[in-house]
Amino acid sequence: MHQTRRFAAALGTVALVCAGCTTAGTVGLQAASPSTAAVSASADPSAASSQSGSASRAGATSPAASPAQAAAALPLAGKTVGIDPGHDGGNFNDPAFINTLIWNGRAPETCDTTGTQTAGGYTEAQFNFNVATYLRADLLAAGARVVMTRHSNQGVGPCVTTRAQIINRARADVAIDIHADGGPAYGRGFTVLEPVADGPNNKVIRASIGFGNDVRAAMLAYTSMPESTYYGFGGVIERDDLAGLNLTTVPKILIECGNMPSATDAALLTSPAFQRLLARAFTAAIVAFLTGRPIPKG
Repeated sequence: MHQTRRFAAALGTVALVCAGCTTAGTVGLQAASPSTAAVSASADPSAASSQSGSASRAGATSPAASPAQAAAALPLAGKTVGIDPGHDGGNFNDPAFINTLIWNGRAPETCDTTGTQTAGGYTEAQFNFNVATYLRADLLAAGARVVMTRHSNQGVGPCVTTRAQIINRARADVAIDIHADGGPAYGRGFTVLEPVADGPNNKVIRASIGFGNDVRAAMLAYTSMPESTYYGFGGVIERDDLAGLNLTTVPKILIECGNMPSATDAALLTSPAFQRLLARAFTAAIVAFLTGRPIPKG
């Protein structure tokens, strides 16, 4: 998703791009996605006690957790987090819809794209959804309310403008757009894409940059994916041509988690274990951003 999608993009064909990458080709078969079941837990601390010779027995309960203990157990309680897994698995089946032009706050942009893929045909849409599903489970376990822009990998869209609206209307405390890039095969690494002031997003630019710093730090602490060797500087770049960043009214960044055409990156990106690690890194970044806690070593 690293190159700009232009107004002159052909409306009758499906471009194989991330949020703007230039790779082209046919989308291959997709791997199965992880379960989207919500994470929940319950406990009953009550216990019975009795004394010899007593005429009655009184139930004894464990003392209630202190506010500090509760905050440690559920650091995101009361917080809302938006997750936008880029693209969708059915996008390549409906070129007319995804090539519809929308206004991204600065210029015309296509409604969506199909995303990129690895040399073996593993699609970015599937990767994005897998990581988002793992992240959702981690955030729910941390007490957050989670808003997703899509709930399966078999649909089409929604358009990038609609995705921004879903998260804005939820009044998320922070949001993350999950992607993988389609850069040159020789290139490696992740890039955090940060918004540029554009009107709707003016009030959240500083916070978005701060969140971007947390995501970058968490990627380096939790994963073996390096900063991009071909895109941005130090794993970060500003973008003013993406609707998701231009139209946001909540702190938000977009991350290219790695470069799918790179054989080395692809081996990581297609691994369920690495996808779970990415979710852990993003959770750590979100907790750090919303609570001020330092990012622990992964």
